[in-house]
Amino acid sequence: MNTKTFNQKSDFLLGVGLDILHRESMEWLDTIYFWKDETRFFADLLQKKEVMELEYGEMLSNLDKIHENLFDYLADDIISHEKLLARLEKGEKGLADADYRDTHKELKKCMELFTSDFREFKKMVFGYVKKL
Repeated sequence: MNTKTFNQKSDFLLGVGLDILHRESMEWLDTIYFWKDETRFFADLLQKKEVMELEYGEMLSNLDKIHENLFDYLADDIISHEKLLARLEKGEKGLADADYRDTHKELKKCMELFTSDFREFKKMVFGYVKKL
């Protein structure tokens, strides 16, 4: 039996007005900027500890750098997504509402996955710092 996974919030949002999807994109950017601040805090916290267990401490530091780079890529994707909306609203030929909605759906999946991954990273950092 084939069953379709139904994400009620996601499927609902993709049927609403573009202004609501735009607002959600702006919330994603705010979240990413907050995460970037958090990673700077984590980097400072990890650097202030004079004695670090080399392997684990280096791993956390590297993860911190990776996350910061990923934030930039994700933010760039969202900004491009918003530029697509601007072009769509101007009535540029060759663009359709569905293009924006499809991209929005993919970005939403990325944000959900990244949110989960970043929470795990934060747990690792906090657990490491507690042990020091």
